[in-house]
Amino acid sequence: MTVIRSLLFQICFYTATVLFMLAFLPALPFISRRGLWNTGVKWWLGTMNVLLRVTCGIRTRITGHENVPEGPLLIAAKHQSAWETLALLTHFRDPAFILKRELMNIPVFGWYLKKMGMIPVDRSAGPSALRDMAKRARAAADEGRQILIFPEGTRRPPGAPPAYKPGVSYLYAALKAPCLPVALNSGLFWPRRAFTRRPGTIRAELLPPIPPGLPRTEFSTRLEHDIETASNRLLDQGLAELGPRAPELHNAG
Repeated sequence: MTVIRSLLFQICFYTATVLFMLAFLPALPFISRRGLWNTGVKWWLGTMNVLLRVTCGIRTRITGHENVPEGPLLIAAKHQSAWETLALLTHFRDPAFILKRELMNIPVFGWYLKKMGMIPVDRSAGPSALRDMAKRARAAADEGRQILIFPEGTRRPPGAPPAYKPGVSYLYAALKAPCLPVALNSGLFWPRRAFTRRPGTIRAELLPPIPPGLPRTEFSTRLEHDIETASNRLLDQGLAELGPRAPELHNAG
């Protein structure tokens, strides 16, 4: 039954995605970023949550909105699933994602990413990629936008040892803005590289922000501690909810 429900979600979600892109394609050269966000993207992202609940029995609970400061902000989120690449966006006023450059080259979909002002990173470019990322992120932050990055760079299975990259601390120093850590347990219910979705509650927490101006080493240590401590707690909650259906994590990572 889980496979059938997962298949139904995939069909409905990708159908909604294609319909959204086709509906707004004629207006794409003329509509503003904020106009596209308010009239189309929010609807599309909201559709995902509804479909997850209806087809897969997955509910979402995101807490800690009182911790989000006004103005420019660096958001550093745990990355376990495709879920957070979509669901977190609707909880911020004007977010900009740090993402791999290859996504911008996808026909039509990449056009929408460019219109939304997402920030590409060329992972093969070495140190120059960090400098270019920081330059683009500073420009977005100067507009009052929130910059969202996954510090580990790629999805990690629940319970895997953390593997934080230096890009987040480089960006923190460059932006001179607060950093909001985000913990979650999405990988338990929407596993990476897996077709099936497990019914349950995906939980995410917007944690107290780290103030700007800390030394990079101190910042990195605090960021990893805050995210991992809270994510491990959410992991335990998710495992308790899944009970006998919980995946084995002893070989994670």
